[in-house]
Amino acid sequence: MTKTLRTQLLIAFMCLALVAYLVLLGRVAIAMIGSGRAAAVGLGAALLIMPVIGLWAMIATLRDGFTHQRLARLIAADGMELDTSALPRRASGRIERDAADALFATVRTEVQADPDDWRRWYRLARAYDYAGDRRRAREAMKTAVTMQARR
Repeated sequence: MTKTLRTQLLIAFMCLALVAYLVLLGRVAIAMIGSGRAAAVGLGAALLIMPVIGLWAMIATLRDGFTHQRLARLIAADGMELDTSALPRRASGRIERDAADALFATVRTEVQADPDDWRRWYRLARAYDYAGDRRRAREAMKTAVTMQARR
């Protein structure tokens, strides 16, 4: 079994577990509402919102993950994936900070030279991630997704 398949199975299991939990939570909320007591009805109504929020978060996360995978396939097909195989790594497997910063500087220059290419923004998002700046990586990935969708 490949690492990708194991990861996909783990994600599927976690989604199923979350759905089961949300169903149970919804049942408890409905039972509380059905009790007719004012406090229980109020708590049940508030609790009924949680499965809706949880389901929305799961769907949004999966949708974004599928979109990012699609972009990764397109980047790989274009031969533009960042090659980090030669970069020095820590014992944990993460790229050493100085090497990640140097990679980031190179990719940032590419984006500045061609800011209208979604592929450059995708590479920038990956470089931000390698450098440990997750917030900016998400912003750059959102830009890449938006630009690629407009193509």
